[in-house]
Amino acid sequence: MSALAVSLEAGRLTPRVWFYANYHCNLRCSYCLTESGPGVPRRELGPERMLALAREARDLGFTELGVTGGEPFLLDYLPELVGEMARILPVLVLSNATVFNARRLRALEPLADLPVRIQISLDHPDPVENDAMRGPENFAKVVRAIPELIARGIAVRIATTLEDPDAVDPAESERLCALHRSLGVPDEDHVVRPIIRRGRADTGDLGVAAGFEQLDPELTITADGAFASPFGPTVRGGRMDTDLLVTRTIAPLRRPAEALAGVVEGSPPGTDTRLGIR
Repeated sequence: MSALAVSLEAGRLTPRVWFYANYHCNLRCSYCLTESGPGVPRRELGPERMLALAREARDLGFTELGVTGGEPFLLDYLPELVGEMARILPVLVLSNATVFNARRLRALEPLADLPVRIQISLDHPDPVENDAMRGPENFAKVVRAIPELIARGIAVRIATTLEDPDAVDPAESERLCALHRSLGVPDEDHVVRPIIRRGRADTGDLGVAAGFEQLDPELTITADGAFASPFGPTVRGGRMDTDLLVTRTIAPLRRPAEALAGVVEGSPPGTDTRLGIR
């Protein structure tokens, strides 16, 4: 049995392959891993390449796909692409949910019958505090978009990213939970995680430091190469970090997948301090 098959079967390598569809975004969040924003280089993977790699991921034994950015839904082809990917494996898409106008909502409707979830960022129950981290009118757009997606039968998950989740006032946490419940998102679809001190968060001295030993190994594909985690292909000062780069080669997918599995299987027991971030 190959190192890849062993890692996947034992659960030491997460069975989801991530794709950075793009790097540009309509927002410029204070803790963004990739320094995304308007006008940054797009670094698109492209639909044909993503579909080919998704099929190979399935054939290699992976069981899930993830799509992130940037803001992936700035790509007009993304709803159709996600639908095609979901016919290969279940898909989780990360989004800021601020670009879901009527046209994009209509384009998303066919996803309702497919194994697709959209994970949306919502950090605070207070609009002012939320928007201080993510940008003007972010809160209003998000709480408007979530019920629209749910009404169309699209599964929604909420991700809350905080400087120190353990230090949050319990009353504030409960207000946030009451909010997402009122929007139609149950507790089991709400995840809370710390800011990772990489990218723009590192520049702003925010969050917790994390390297390979702290991050669950999840094969992550970008236009610049394959990384060990979706928290890996970070950008600081316009330059890509390479400390979590696995290979510059992304196709065939077997090459970076086997390379990452080799690193995982070669790590001595007890040397990791995983944060368990999803």
